[in-house]
Amino acid sequence: MSIKVDQVLDCKGLFCPMPIVRTKKAMDQLEAGQVIEVLATDKGSLADIQGWARNTGNQYLGTKEDGDVLIHYLRKANPDEVKEATKFEHTIQNDELEKALDSKNDDMVILDVREPAEYAFKRIPGAVSIPLGDLENKLSTLDKNKEIHVVCRTGNRSDMAAQILTANGFEKVKNVLPGMSEWTGPTENDEGGNK
Repeated sequence: MSIKVDQVLDCKGLFCPMPIVRTKKAMDQLEAGQVIEVLATDKGSLADIQGWARNTGNQYLGTKEDGDVLIHYLRKANPDEVKEATKFEHTIQNDELEKALDSKNDDMVILDVREPAEYAFKRIPGAVSIPLGDLENKLSTLDKNKEIHVVCRTGNRSDMAAQILTANGFEKVKNVLPGMSEWTGPTENDEGGNK
C-alpha cells in the first residue's frame, strides 16, 4: 500500500508530549487536505496522535509499524472541520494529590494511562494501569462512583484520558499536573522497590 504524503516528520527518539508538539507545528504549515507522515518510536504516540486528531478535527488515517517505528498518517482538516483543542478543566497539582494520598481515601483511584513499560519502572503506589490506547475498551473496569485522578508523564495523555472518561459519564475526574515527570511523592516499581 502506497500512501501519498505531502510531508514526513521524524519524531523518532522523542517522548510525550514532543511528537504531538512537533506534529501540531508541522500541521499548521500544511494546506487543508494534505497528508503528513509522522515517524515515532514512543509506543504511546499511537493513542496520543489519535486523541489529538479527534480533539482538533484533523483526520487520523492510520498507523503502520516498521520494526520499532510507528508510522502515523494524518490529513489536515478543512477550515470548517477544525476544532480548537480543549484542555480538561478539572485538574489537581502533584503536591495536592500527594496530600490526598496521605488521607488514605478508599473512594479515590489513581489511573495511570502511560505505556506498560513506563508504569513498570515508576508509578504512584496503588495506581491502576490502563494505557490511553486501551481506555475506551476498559471503561467498565472503573467505578463511576469513585474519584479518578488520571496521571501520565506530562499531563497531556492524561488530559485526553480525562476527556474520554467524562464523555462516558464519569463525573469525578481530575487530570494530575504536571504528572510523573515531576512527581516527588512515593513511588513503586515492578521490582518491588519503593521510594
